[in-house]
Amino acid sequence: MSTEPVLIAGAWRPSEQTGTFQAANPATGEPLPAVYPVSSWADCEAALDSAAAAFVAMRAMPGERIAAFLEAFAAKIEEHAEALVEIAHLETALPKSPRLADAELPRTTGQLRQAAAAARSGGWCQPVIDTANGIRACYGAIGPVCVFGPNNFPFAFGSASGGDFAAAVAAGNPVIAKANSSHPGTTKLFAELAHEAAVATGMPAGAVQLLYRTSHAIGEQLVTDDRVGATGYTGSRSAGLALKRAADGAGKPIYLELSSVNPVVFLPGAVAEKATDLAAEFTGSCLMGTGQFCTNPGMVVMIAGETTEAFVADLAKRFAEAPVGTLLSESVRKSLHESHRILTNAGAEVLCGTGPGSGAGCCVANTLLRVSGAAFLRDPETMQTEAFGNSSLIVVAASLDEAAAVLGRLEGNLTGSIYSAADGSDDDAHDRLEPILRQKVGRLLNDKMPTGVAVSPAMNHGGPYPATGHPGFTAVGIPASILRFAMLQSYDNVRSHRLPEILRDDYTGPAQRFVDGKWT
Repeated sequence: MSTEPVLIAGAWRPSEQTGTFQAANPATGEPLPAVYPVSSWADCEAALDSAAAAFVAMRAMPGERIAAFLEAFAAKIEEHAEALVEIAHLETALPKSPRLADAELPRTTGQLRQAAAAARSGGWCQPVIDTANGIRACYGAIGPVCVFGPNNFPFAFGSASGGDFAAAVAAGNPVIAKANSSHPGTTKLFAELAHEAAVATGMPAGAVQLLYRTSHAIGEQLVTDDRVGATGYTGSRSAGLALKRAADGAGKPIYLELSSVNPVVFLPGAVAEKATDLAAEFTGSCLMGTGQFCTNPGMVVMIAGETTEAFVADLAKRFAEAPVGTLLSESVRKSLHESHRILTNAGAEVLCGTGPGSGAGCCVANTLLRVSGAAFLRDPETMQTEAFGNSSLIVVAASLDEAAAVLGRLEGNLTGSIYSAADGSDDDAHDRLEPILRQKVGRLLNDKMPTGVAVSPAMNHGGPYPATGHPGFTAVGIPASILRFAMLQSYDNVRSHRLPEILRDDYTGPAQRFVDGKWT
């Protein structure tokens, strides 16, 4: 059986492989027919050489040309929407509609077009001019970017299509995409479309390249290579931290999105005011997409009381009765079972679930666990084990003070939510807990579930470790996400014609500039 080619130096060619693999259909467990290579270092070496050459060309490109490529790619995605949805559905079991066709695909093309607009305007460069001292500065491209995509968002976070890809290219960097092994065919189709768009818009041969899989050792070698400017990674904590250790050792920037339990605090007044609505909202958010969102509400914090007990009982009933979805892969199913084992061994009570699911293929029963605030505080690290999937842990604190102590022991998270009563009865409790939660999360919500991530310039899809590798950056939200793949470049006494266009005295483009203390 022939092996799928890799995309290196502007051509699809056979891989110098060390092995092969196949994706599987999570709904049936059956392997899909295509065979993909595990790349050797020779593939990486060739891709790095080509990316380095492409970077020389791209760093000097006007933003208009990069924008044209991103927009052409978005248009090709829309032209091939049906094929993309079909293969992604086969590889992930995510619903064709509304998830893939109606939500994730338009989000992906929207991100690419936002990145194109940013490349065209140049405002993300943040130009600053000090004429008195003859010094000028702006952000510029950092160099070839490696993008490692996750299993749960094959379009919007895909290594050859998603937010990291769009941001890296908008900054003027070539991308070496490393596909997720769960959906290599989907990533290949995106790379084919990106390559076609690159050829049509005159991009250099190494602007977009694709590898499907490498060994862990080669992956670590890749992110440390001298030719790499930075890496974007979304996925498991263990693999991400291994890459981070390697990149940090080489002084290479790496931006990680790892794991998050996304705590949701239900204050007593809010529960008393609208318990039924909150239970329905939480159940829908937690079980949506079989819980396989990085912003899935995986932990609930409540204060003990009669309304709390009734609310928890209602949640358990709703979880037990809700349909069970299909998980992304057999490895996700095994990981979820292992997380449940760890939590229950540490003292969590099973309210429902943990066993085999009644859905199709890879599945686990909808699971709700419970632990007291005191038990959580005895072993907060274990109690924050991420259970990636259709699962959540309820922490019932004995008092407001204990709830504050629980929040104080949280690790860094992408999001944190507080629900409080509309009549103001929870305001004192909110004001006690909010400052604690604020420092633990990238995005703080009130009276709203965290699952949705709007592609907005104001969005922060980031947070303190271990949600991400750095609290100062976001994976969603242009222009901020572009700065991960840029470097601050200062020019001292450099002649005008040698400056980047945005820093020249005769610049007439659309970007605002900070000139001698004033925005112009």
